[in-house]
Amino acid sequence: MSDHDFISGSKPIPLERGEGPSLYAKDGTEYLDAGASYACTPLGHSHPAVVEAVQEQVGELTFVDSSFPVESRENAYAALVASAPAGLESAWFCNSGTEANEAALKFARSATGNSKIIAATRSFHGRTMGSLAATWKDAYKKPFEPLAGDVEFVPYGDSEELAEAVDDETAAVILEPIQGEGGINVPPAGYLETARERTEEAGAALVFDEVQTGMGRTGEMWACQNAGVTPDILTTAKGLGNGLPVGGVVVRDWIADGAASHNATFSGGPVVTAAVHATISTLLEEEWPAHAAELGEYLTSELEAALGEEVREVRGEGLLVGIELKRGSNRVARDLALEHQILALPAGRTVLRLLPPLVIDEAEADSIVAALAEIVAPEAQAES
Repeated sequence: MSDHDFISGSKPIPLERGEGPSLYAKDGTEYLDAGASYACTPLGHSHPAVVEAVQEQVGELTFVDSSFPVESRENAYAALVASAPAGLESAWFCNSGTEANEAALKFARSATGNSKIIAATRSFHGRTMGSLAATWKDAYKKPFEPLAGDVEFVPYGDSEELAEAVDDETAAVILEPIQGEGGINVPPAGYLETARERTEEAGAALVFDEVQTGMGRTGEMWACQNAGVTPDILTTAKGLGNGLPVGGVVVRDWIADGAASHNATFSGGPVVTAAVHATISTLLEEEWPAHAAELGEYLTSELEAALGEEVREVRGEGLLVGIELKRGSNRVARDLALEHQILALPAGRTVLRLLPPLVIDEAEADSIVAALAEIVAPEAQAES
């Protein structure tokens, strides 16, 4: 049984189709997707703009490698760079978030000539050998050791420890602007700014892993924009193709100029880049990041009011929300699925993670709050 399964007894829920923020099982049961398959569908399931772009492209040209110019790829490159923080001018596509982070670490090492990578405790950057080396959790790493070396971990959110760790031998500092898998951990004010200042002083690259935080989820297109900090390398995936397997890396010119050769056969395939262009264009034209900011504030405040002291904390930004429970998060996620037809995700043993499609509305947010209140704070519900 995979840790991605939502279980009913001992069997996963068999899903058949999706539309907007909803998924449907084979028996017709509708589930509100409050996890968006780990933030992979910011526009919801089977969004018409993405479906149309993919169908049109697959009928014209399914695949040709990146040696040949293809309009859908060029459009996607332009859209990704235009959406990125100012100063990030070059982009490269791959197939997943872990590949994007692998590329980022390679680019940083080749551009700086150094090898030391600084990552944070409770980080998650992927499961391939390089990105896994920069991932904190031993359970993910131990079966595959030895991994790539020269990686040092510092406490997430501790500016002094981070500043002290960065030196003239540092190739990169890699951070999630808000940690996802590690528990929806929001850093204190000034932390990302310290990372920016110290890497600039040392001539190291600052890498922001926006695989989960990007694509409008936190109220801006990229979470780093909330802090006003621009990295040297930004990585993205998950929601980049609204469910299709694609990742991306956007870099400053000094990284692009100093990066050694790197490529992948399926980099920027026509079909996935058609999805990328449609996804980014729709997100920005329909102002879904702003909606995420507004609805995220509403959802967070309603959760705090409904759950009160029955939970330790509700935290996050936009529609990236973590609820620190006083019980196991897997059990709460299971009860939400089986009793209320709402799909949510754990982020560690005690944190429930809400990553709904950005297209959910207030009524759907209310249903999430009501279901959680019934599970987590039933006595308060009865009194009200």
